[in-house]
Amino acid sequence: MDTSQLDKTQLSRKKDQTAEMFDKISGNYDFLNHFLSAGIDIFWRKKGIGKLTDHRPKTILDIATGTADLAIEAMSLQPENITGIDISEKMLDIGNKKIASKKLNSHIQLQVGDAENLPFEDGAFDAVMSAFGVRNFENLEKGLKSMLRVMKKGGMVVILEFS
Repeated sequence: MDTSQLDKTQLSRKKDQTAEMFDKISGNYDFLNHFLSAGIDIFWRKKGIGKLTDHRPKTILDIATGTADLAIEAMSLQPENITGIDISEKMLDIGNKKIASKKLNSHIQLQVGDAENLPFEDGAFDAVMSAFGVRNFENLEKGLKSMLRVMKKGGMVVILEFS
């Protein structure tokens, strides 16, 4: 096996481990996020979405959407569509339950996806956002480039992180 194959295999394993970790904590994720941040995560989501207000995005991509808190908050912008992606199926299951309980299924769709290999056309979204997910990218530069690729020219990126 050459080094490039080894690197890809190691990255794949790390992504699998990250997905597995989030699958395991999915049931407690929202509580832990709010508790460990002393609730500041809720304020930051509102503030982050506020940055998009003047931009008025119609199509939004939420990367590392997790349980869809940011996507749900983004509905205050009245977009036509929000797509959320995450590598953890169990986090998405919880997000889909929240979306259904708020009757937002016609506006928010969640799917399994990798931030570094986004399955969307170039320039597909008016805005791209991520809350507390960028820190989990295997390759930060590749993930950020992927985000920029799927954003329309003149679009906006909003990234929330504790660091």
